[in-house]
Formats: sequence, structure tokens, C-alpha cells
Amino acid sequence: MEKKSPLPLNNAIANRRKEQLCSKDSLVKILRWHFRYPDFRGMQLEAIQAVLSGRDCFCLMPTGGGKSMCYQIPALAKTGIVLVVCPLIALMENQVMALKEKGIAAEFLSSTKTADAKNKIHEDLDSGKPSTRLLYVTPELIATPGFMSKLKKIYSRGLLSLIAIDEAHCISSWGHDFRPSYRKLSTLRSHLPDVPILALTATAVPKVQKDVVDSLQMQNALMLKTSFNRPNIYYEVRYKDLLEDAYADLSDTLKSMGDVCAIIYCLERSMCDDLSAHLSQNGISCAAYHAGLNNKMRTSVLDDWISSKTKVVVATVAFGKDVRIVCHFNIPKSMEAFYQESGRAGRDQLPSTSLLYYGVDDRKKMEFILRNSGSKKSQSSNSQEESTRMSLTAFNQMLEYCEGSGCRRKRILESFGEQVTASLCGKTCDSCRFPNLVARNLEDLTAACSLRQKGGSRVFITSSTDAIVGEQLSEFWNRDEEASGSEEDISDLDDGNEVVNNLARSKGQSRLGVNEKLDLLQRAEEKYYRNENTNKQRNKVDKNAISDTLRGASRQRLQNALKQAQERLGGDLKIEMEASASLLEDECYKKYGKTGKSFYYSQVASTIRWLTTTSSDNLMNRLRTVDVSSSLNVFSEVEQSLTPPPASAPCAKEETSNEVSGNAVTEIIPCDVPLENSFNTNLPPIPSFSEFVNSRKAKKDQSGDTKKHSSRVEKKMRIQ
Repeated sequence: MEKKSPLPLNNAIANRRKEQLCSKDSLVKILRWHFRYPDFRGMQLEAIQAVLSGRDCFCLMPTGGGKSMCYQIPALAKTGIVLVVCPLIALMENQVMALKEKGIAAEFLSSTKTADAKNKIHEDLDSGKPSTRLLYVTPELIATPGFMSKLKKIYSRGLLSLIAIDEAHCISSWGHDFRPSYRKLSTLRSHLPDVPILALTATAVPKVQKDVVDSLQMQNALMLKTSFNRPNIYYEVRYKDLLEDAYADLSDTLKSMGDVCAIIYCLERSMCDDLSAHLSQNGISCAAYHAGLNNKMRTSVLDDWISSKTKVVVATVAFGKDVRIVCHFNIPKSMEAFYQESGRAGRDQLPSTSLLYYGVDDRKKMEFILRNSGSKKSQSSNSQEESTRMSLTAFNQMLEYCEGSGCRRKRILESFGEQVTASLCGKTCDSCRFPNLVARNLEDLTAACSLRQKGGSRVFITSSTDAIVGEQLSEFWNRDEEASGSEEDISDLDDGNEVVNNLARSKGQSRLGVNEKLDLLQRAEEKYYRNENTNKQRNKVDKNAISDTLRGASRQRLQNALKQAQERLGGDLKIEMEASASLLEDECYKKYGKTGKSFYYSQVASTIRWLTTTSSDNLMNRLRTVDVSSSLNVFSEVEQSLTPPPASAPCAKEETSNEVSGNAVTEIIPCDVPLENSFNTNLPPIPSFSEFVNSRKAKKDQSGDTKKHSSRVEKKMRIQ
């Protein structure tokens, strides 16, 4: 008779304990006791129950969705150590500090730790019963053989309960923030086979999701995905090229929002320092935060910001607490990066703002960086080209977000594969709330860009590729040249450019004689006069000139804007509409009249936008700078100067006063007599440069012949 095996009592007890451990009631109690939250949000509970049961889990939640709860609760519900892989040291410091304040044993290992602090952590891990429940490390540390050996020892003792990988999209080369060190995490499964893996990210398209799961060798993973929509965030884009001062605009925006917490993202460290200094000078509690600061300074800035001593942080990377507004002062490199960073706002589900300042200069700079960032990497040329193509494709999504007129929320969600209608927005972006204003801004931006292209706007980046990757950029744009250059300084002919180039080359030839230079100029002039289109170019009307009709239309637009401002501000605003509109238009013309239509258009549009938001006091102060009645007179004089006087108008003009024998004699010339008949105007024609040079040569030859003839005469006389 075959003997039956005994019931696996120990396994049954373990399963019963596991069920109790994963029950919602017990987990909610832990949540309320340690974190003071009433209940779980979204798919937090499903993710927690999955990893506690020993199952791998891929969790896609928007920023602010509470991803950290998915591994912090298991650390409290189950004995052992939860290993958290995090890409940012500052983020690790922030979370560990917050957990310790709640009485939860958490530590992190990084290069910022002192040797004594590291030794204490290692001693605790080597002890029989470690007190550490959560251990935060960087992916670079896991890749070292020494730390992997320590993990194996902890695993062999049954003390490693979970591996949580935050920002898991960094694993995928298709992701917006790929890091090679993350790719090495694929060895975790082979070294630690029975430990569940939890991959968390807020930004991962379907291709990236699959790549993450395959790279980590996740087995039968539970795929949890939530919508990317952040309904409590208001999205807005402002255009630097249409603002008089972007720094001042940002400062005014922060002041108008009151005493709130804010993050401002910048592309470069130097920009962080400059913008932080500007905001501080304007009375805003602000500090810069970036990798260029030493550890002590970074820690101080972080502590002040978390404790609300500092309200605004200007950073290249940031994170953290309840933020009301996130500003991007430079365009991000991809929609994924923008979504993740803007998602720092409103993590507490309260109304918040995402504000992006878009500039053409910033776009060109980012395109340059993306095209050259892979030139120093140890990759084949094909892989470099593919990487550059992917980066530029991702960047084009941000360009469409900034330069498009459609719903901004819809563009964000569609970039992550969600198909939604614009009605989902509910006017929580500037394109849906103020469609006409956004459309006008885009028209003005297009006009400004076309002028830049015509004027040859360019960027000079004096930096090596290593410096580009390290954010040490130095850029110089020809804004001053564009602003000061008049239409008379620009030639439409290629020949003119060639002459300038030839002259520039002639300067470099220090030994070039005067005659050679004259010959060079002569050939250039002859080539110019041989051009068949000379007369057409000479008689062509300047299409970029600002006509009287255009100025009149601008006055009408400004007058309409003034009327709308008066209706918005109430009937107490007493202003002369026509005179005030003429004054504002005259200011625009004086400022940009010589630079052409595009800058003039932009200035008028900027003034109209200012009228839609300004207060009555600011409007009256601006109009008081010049007396309205006098401005009306000036406007009338301008109009009169544009109209020729009637030919039959009787007038007389005193022309000369001569003294004859001590008596003053005044000569009166009637106006109907042309002035040219009163003087002898038969002046000799002005020769061209070529004619002048040829005549000079002829005189020289003639004088040479004369000298030769005279010398021959002298010789004959001597012989005789």
C-alpha cells in the first residue's frame, strides 16, 4: 500500500499569512497609521497586493499618482528589506528624509554619504536583524561587483523582500531619458531569481513598456496602466519672441500667484543662476539648484525648499513637495520629459499651472544639442544616426505642442497613445480658453520667424561636444544686429555680398597694393552694372516698408483694443480713443519703423496684448507720459505732411537779403515759380567709379606722353 505524504502544514500557514498580509483592511490600516491617508488611490492597492504575493508588476502612473506608496507600504507590511533603485540622488535624499520624519527606518547609499555614514549602514545590513526597511541606491552602485555580492548575501538570508525600480523608462533605449547603467539591471533576475520586481514609471509609450519588461526579465508581470490625464493642471505657453522681457513676465506671474511653491526648469546651470538672481532682486524667495553646486549648498537649498523657507527653486532637475506652478523657461527635449517635469505641479490634486516659455533661440539651441549629443558616444555611425533621428522626432512633438493652435492637453495625451476629444480639456489650457489670443500670437510668431530667416539669424555655440553634454554652453545670438539693421543696409543682390566678401578677403591680404585694390573695386562695380536687373532693383518698391495705409490700419486695431479695454475696466476710464491710439501707434513706429514690417507688426501686437490685460492705472500712467492733446496735434501734423498743398495756394518766400550801398534789398520769389529756374543747376555729371579710374589712367598716360615729348625736345636742344 502506497504511503501518503503528509499535508504541507507549513505551506498552508504561510499562505494564510500571505492572504492576511495582502488583505485590504490590513494594508489600509498601515496607510492610515504611517501616512495619514484615508484610502488608496488609483491602482496602488492592486500593485501592492501583487508584489506582496510574490508577483512581478509593471506600474504606469502619472506623476503625482502615488507610485512611492507601491513599495513603501510593502516594506512596512512584510519583514525584510525593500531595495529601491533611483536615478537621482536628490530624490533619494528627499524620500529618505520624509520617511525618517514618519519614524520609518530608511537609508540611502550614494557618493554624497561620508565614509562613517556608509559604514554604519553596511554594519546594519550585515547584522542578524537589520533595522533598515527601505534601502535606496543608484543603478551605478548595483553594477559594482562589491555591492552585488552584498545583495546576494542579504538574499541568501531571506531578507530581500522586493526590488523596486523607479523611473523604469530609463532602461529602454527608446525612452526619453535612457541611461546605460539602468540597462545593467537585467542581471538582477539571474542573481536574485525569487525576488519580485516592481517597475514604476510615469512616462512610457507602449514600445518602452515592452522593452522594460523584456530587459528586466519580468515573469508573468501584472501590467497596471492609468490615464496620463492630469485634470487639475492648467497648461499654458508664452512666446519669448513676443514679450518685451521674459524675466519680468515670469517675475510678475509668480508675484500674482501669491506665496506659493514653484519650480522653474532651465536648460543650463548658468541660466539657473542668472534667473534666480533676477527673481531674488525682485523680492521673490528663490534659490538655484543644480549639479554645479557643492553637496553642502545643494543640501541647504533642498532643506530650505522642503521646509518652505524658500518658495521658488530654479533647477535643471527637480522633484518634491506640493507645487502650485511649474515653469519651463526653456523648451524641454521631449514630450515625456515635459510631462514628467510639469507633473510635479498639483501632486496633491489641487488646481495647479504648467507654464512654458517658448523661444525660437531655445528651439535652435536644443536642435543643435540633439544633433551633436551622440557624436562622442562609443556607438556605430548607424546607431548614432538612429539615436539622433529618434531624439529629433521626440523633440518635434514639443514643437507641435508649442507652435500648434489645438488643445494642448489633447496633444499631450495623444503623444502617449491616448485617443481623446478636445472636450476632455474643459478649457483647462490657454488654447481652449483663449483660442483667438493664441491664434494671434502664433501669427505674430510666424511673422517674427520669417523676418529672422530673411535677416539670417544664426547661433554661435563655442563649445566642444563634451561641454554640450555637460551643459556648459555658451551661445551668442545676433539680436542687436537684427534690431539695429535698417532695410537700407541689406542688399537683395548676391553681387553685393560678393563685393563685401572680396573686400573682407582684401583686408586679410596685408601686402596687397593700392592699385590691386582699385582694380578689385573696379571689377566689382563693372560686374554690378552688367546685371540685367539693375533698373528693376533700383525702381523696385520696398515690400518691407511700412506704408501709411498700414499705419492707419494699426491705429484702428489699437483703437479697437482701447475700446475693449475701456469696456473691461468700466466706464470710469476717460480717454480720447483716436488720440491715444495714434500715440501708441507712433511709439511702435518710432521703435521699429526702420527695421521693417515684421518687427513693427510684433510691437503693435504686443501693445494690443498688453491692453487686454493691463489695469486702468497702468494704462493711464502710460498715456500720461505724453500729453494726449499734444499727441493729437502731432498726429495731425503727420497727416498734413503726407498731403501735398494745393497748387493754386498763393504764397511768397523770402529767398535772399543783400546789402547794396547800405540798404537792405530783399528778393521775393513767388511759389508758383519753380526753384530750379532761379538757379543755374547745370552741374557736371558725377562719373561712376569705373569712369573715374579710366579717366585717371588716361590723364596719367597723357602726362607720361607729355613728359616723354619734353625729354626728347630737351635732348635735341642739347645736341644742337
